[in-house]
Amino acid sequence: MIEKLQTDCPEADHLVVNDCSDDDTSEILRRMGANYVNAPINLGIGGGVQTGYMYAAANDYDIAIQIDGDGQHDTAFVNDVIAPIINDEADIVIGSRFIEKEGFQSSGMRRLGIRYLSGLIRLCCGAKVLDVTSGFRAVNRKFIEVYAREYPGDYPEPEAIVRAAYKGARIAEVPVVMRERESGKSSITPGRSAYYMIKVSLAILLSRFT
Repeated sequence: MIEKLQTDCPEADHLVVNDCSDDDTSEILRRMGANYVNAPINLGIGGGVQTGYMYAAANDYDIAIQIDGDGQHDTAFVNDVIAPIINDEADIVIGSRFIEKEGFQSSGMRRLGIRYLSGLIRLCCGAKVLDVTSGFRAVNRKFIEVYAREYPGDYPEPEAIVRAAYKGARIAEVPVVMRERESGKSSITPGRSAYYMIKVSLAILLSRFT
C-alpha cells in the first residue's frame, strides 16, 4: 500500500496508525522506513482515524486522505478524490464504489444497509451520499481541525458525514474502484449487524445535538 501510494502520488506524505496490533506490524513498518505511530492503547476505528487527523492538524497539512489498511482502496484514485478540494468545490470528498458500480460492490445485505443509512442521512441533514460507509475520503484544512478535535468512535464513517454536514461542510462523492478485502476482518460480523444498524441510526439521529 505504501509503495503504491508513493508511486501513484509521490508528492503525498503518509502516516500509518498502528492501533495495538498483536502481530509484527511495528517491526515491518520500521524495516520499511515507514512513517507510523503506535497507539499506546487500543483506540478502535474512530480513535485510530482521529489520531491521523490530529497528526495532520499538528503538522499543518492542507489536505488529509483517509485510506483503510485492508487493501480495499486503490491509491491510483487519490488524485481523483482530492481534486474537488483542490478546486475549492468541496470540503470533504468520499470515494464511492456505487457511482459507476465497478469493482467490488460488497454483499447484497450490506448494500441494502448502506442504502438505508444513505436515506437516513439525507433525511436528517440533506447530505446526498451513496457510499456512506466508505473509508476512502479526503478533507480540507478546516475539517482536518474539526476531526482532530472530535471524531465519532465505533463505526464512525456515516456519523462523521452527518456531523460535518451540520457544520456546513460541502460534501462530494467521486467514483472509485474498490477491491475485496486483502487482509484483516471486518468489525461488522453477521451477528453484530443488527447492533451496528441500531447504534449507527441512533448516532445519526442524535448528531444534531452533539
